[in-house]
Amino acid sequence: MVPSSDRSKKLRKLIGKGTVMMPGAFNALSARMIERCGFDAMYLSGAVLANSVGGVPDIGMMTLTEARDHAWHVAQATDLPILMDADTGFGEGPHNISRTVQELEHAGVSAIHIEDQVFPKRCGHLEGKQLISIEAMCEKIAAAVAAKASPDFIVMARTDARSVEGYDAAVVRANAYIEAGADGIFPEALQEKSEFIRFAEDLDTILLANMTEFGKTPYFTSREFRDMGYDLVIFPVTLQRYAMKAIEAALRVIKKDGTQESLVDDMQTRAELYELLGYDMDVPGK
Repeated sequence: MVPSSDRSKKLRKLIGKGTVMMPGAFNALSARMIERCGFDAMYLSGAVLANSVGGVPDIGMMTLTEARDHAWHVAQATDLPILMDADTGFGEGPHNISRTVQELEHAGVSAIHIEDQVFPKRCGHLEGKQLISIEAMCEKIAAAVAAKASPDFIVMARTDARSVEGYDAAVVRANAYIEAGADGIFPEALQEKSEFIRFAEDLDTILLANMTEFGKTPYFTSREFRDMGYDLVIFPVTLQRYAMKAIEAALRVIKKDGTQESLVDDMQTRAELYELLGYDMDVPGK
């Protein structure tokens, strides 16, 4: 497995060369496909961890152990840099976030973002979010930075203040988080292009944009995010949503027809799967 430090160093080199697109893997096999399709980095979403691994909503129910194991399986399957959603740090205090950094970095993650919501958190594009104090979040950031083993490991601070306290408050918080040691800022749920442009003008740091579906942010291309000044763009739940819709359609066909025969032409073949896995079908006994 490629060490986390090497992945972090690679991600830092990618930043500044254009906006890095980071599709969200929902398991190790999808991570392999992301790499196969030519992406330079990938994302592990907290929502996908909750939905796909735990079968629960994204409301802070997953544990650090579950997150670490999920990350380890994905890191085993790919050489790409991995940015992982660490939610609120899997606990409320700086000691929790210190352990989170240590566990995830050891599992192969090359960057994380932590958020300033109270625990239990809510999806960033839903109403009813609440924030911890700036001081408490700065303590978490300082602890996260102090805990990392590699100087290249990236600690991003996510602020949900735009939807709770307004745009100006988000900028105030973001500046405080940078002062506390964050490598960059993830301004969650900005609502229009002018806000993205203004935020990039107000903050001189690494910036991450969330191009999720069905949220508060309009659809922009990676080129548009680059022009607005954003270094990273995540597509956190896209693959899970697309896969689940296809799974639903396939199950309805099987339920109706009693056979999967009409679906075969749209499937990944056995040969394609084995090729993706690096499995030699010609080896005797396999």
